[in-house]
Amino acid sequence: MLNRFIGLSATIAARSSRSGFLPASLLKAGGSRNQNQNKTMSTGKAFKVLVTHPEVPQEGIDLLKENCEVILVNSVPTDRAELLQKLRGVDGVLWGGHAALNAEALDAAGPQLKSISTMSAGIDYVDVPELKKRKIPLGHTPTVLNTAVADLAVGLVIAASRRFHEGRKKIDNDQWENYHLNWLLGQDIRDSTVGFYGFGGIGQAIAKRLSGFDIDRVLYTTRRRVAKEIEEEHNAKKVDFDTLLAQSDFIVIASPLTKDTEGVFNATAFNKMKETAVLVNIARGKIVNQNDLYEALKSNRIFAAGLDVTDPEPLSPTDKLLTLDNAVILPHIGSATKRTRADMATIAAHNVLRGLAGEPMLSPAY
Repeated sequence: MLNRFIGLSATIAARSSRSGFLPASLLKAGGSRNQNQNKTMSTGKAFKVLVTHPEVPQEGIDLLKENCEVILVNSVPTDRAELLQKLRGVDGVLWGGHAALNAEALDAAGPQLKSISTMSAGIDYVDVPELKKRKIPLGHTPTVLNTAVADLAVGLVIAASRRFHEGRKKIDNDQWENYHLNWLLGQDIRDSTVGFYGFGGIGQAIAKRLSGFDIDRVLYTTRRRVAKEIEEEHNAKKVDFDTLLAQSDFIVIASPLTKDTEGVFNATAFNKMKETAVLVNIARGKIVNQNDLYEALKSNRIFAAGLDVTDPEPLSPTDKLLTLDNAVILPHIGSATKRTRADMATIAAHNVLRGLAGEPMLSPAY
């Protein structure tokens, strides 16, 4: 039955009861179904779906396989030629990884392509205007990442402010100098002002966790003010960018990458921050001018930085940022937990199935 294909209610409900990420309202198979659709689905696996990465969790692949023929791209890293060849003639795509999703890929697939979902929150590698022009629905998986990314952001706040990286290097270099009373002194989180550049779901999840560290207040800079109830919950106040820079003890970048946010954290911005300030970036590397950040850290213009994202990615092992004691750098692992990745794959698969059925996606990108 078509309901089994696009609703997947029993299957998803069972999964969501274990993982707790899908609201009940999203499990309803909405929309009308005509007799032609029912007839098509009763004949077997009418749709062909490409999964563009072999390491997409099995939870998502299994959902697709129930009623679709699934094709896998096997290369890691993704071989563009294999990807383009296997795109030919597919009806849907679960886009794993961050390979460019552009006109070249859409042309390779052909005009029958009707549904795509990424397995990511950010979609800066997607040519969104091109997909809109072709009227192809696009899904993504934003909110399911919030918990994992927020946990990692708090880890970076602690690691950078308490000099974890520098301390480990001291051990490696046999420089255990705890006979000094002021050895490796860091910055306190308690009673601090935490500023957020971007204060959506991830930023709010970070603020919720940091409240347990007895911070004093939250400042945030966004285009639009968040709801009053959210401000009250987090003791948060909307301020302009200059105020955020000047008054924050910690600044967490949790904003999408756009033409307006690219490079906004530059030498001018760093010169307006406290010398004791810690910068954390879990958003996109290009929001920060890394050359300027290097100079700010090297000269102790700001205290430290914790980065889960860089520009470029992967970062060269010879990059000068890696020579600094006061830079904690991770290889973009914010969503890298087994549960989160399985949830992302499940939502992405459900997005694809909904798009194929001509129904609203669970998590549309537009």
